[in-house]
Amino acid sequence: MDDSETIAALAALAQPTRLAAFRLMVAREPAGIPAGELAALLAVPQNTLSSHLAVLVRAGLAHGERHSRSILYRADLDRFRAMTLHLVQDCCGGRPEICVPIIRGLTPPCSPKVDVS
Repeated sequence: MDDSETIAALAALAQPTRLAAFRLMVAREPAGIPAGELAALLAVPQNTLSSHLAVLVRAGLAHGERHSRSILYRADLDRFRAMTLHLVQDCCGGRPEICVPIIRGLTPPCSPKVDVS
């Protein structure tokens, strides 16, 4: 990801409804969330949400997939990861001890389930 793509992604997230929509999509990964349910949870009209989702899609942070009569939206976590890595790629200036707290802070509090059978 380059600077202009990172700026576009950050600009897309720099609005309260879009940020809330993106966070809900992340919370619903990997299943995704129907647009109507997303609009209801955010208490915004569907046409308003549609405009916000279009901004997130153009920034590459989300994508929609038609399922019957509704559109299921999912966060593009690979794109979000690329944006985050672009922001910290030059972190530390050769001093990794500075970046350790940042990297720890990016680790989600949930841990993957491991099959021990």
